Amino acid sequence: MSVPSITPASALRPLVIWGGSGLAKALREFASALGYEVVAVFDNNPNARPPFAGVPLHHGKEGFAKWKAGFGGPPLAGWVAIGGGNARGRERLALQRYMKEQGVEIVPAVHPTAFVAKDAVLGKGCQVLAQAAVCTEVRLGDGCIIQTAASVDHESAMGDGVNLSPGVRIAGCVEVGSFTQFGVGAVVLPRVKIGSNAVIGAGALVTADVPDNAVMEGSPARIVGQSGE
Repeated sequence: MSVPSITPASALRPLVIWGGSGLAKALREFASALGYEVVAVFDNNPNARPPFAGVPLHHGKEGFAKWKAGFGGPPLAGWVAIGGGNARGRERLALQRYMKEQGVEIVPAVHPTAFVAKDAVLGKGCQVLAQAAVCTEVRLGDGCIIQTAASVDHESAMGDGVNLSPGVRIAGCVEVGSFTQFGVGAVVLPRVKIGSNAVIGAGALVTADVPDNAVMEGSPARIVGQSGE
């Protein structure tokens, strides 16, 4: 397997990440391969600690405003490293909008080992991690996360803020509403429609349509509760 070329540090575009946990680490690992250098991290948790040596962490919008006022560098790119669906997906999109308003360009994050079909459509701020696959004629809304080794097969469509945990398998012609969360290793059979704000549990096998806000578990998956919006 070929190793992706690394852009010289002098040519890297400055990039900021909002969210300082594990997803930030996964994204930073391949930032330089895409031509970016992480120059600052921001987190809404006042107790958050810097995830990277030598990269400052600032707290909340106040911290962002103070840092940006003193930056003075070239135009910034940005990623929002907040995983999850439901409320976390909404938070992710809200932060993308805020960063854009502050002059930060929200750029895609596609790992060099991921496959994204030429005719797939990725919304603003989508993230496709290592060994994931987004196949032909797939449409992803804004702020979707396709985590490690997850796949979305042909002609499927995801709404905004959907999160696929590692190893999720979405078959062809599946429709998923906004802010739905899929647990590790969940599988969805072809032509199934899944509503918004649903939670598909780890290892679930979804064989039939799923209504909005449903919490699904088991194989075959059954409704076991209702998610909060």
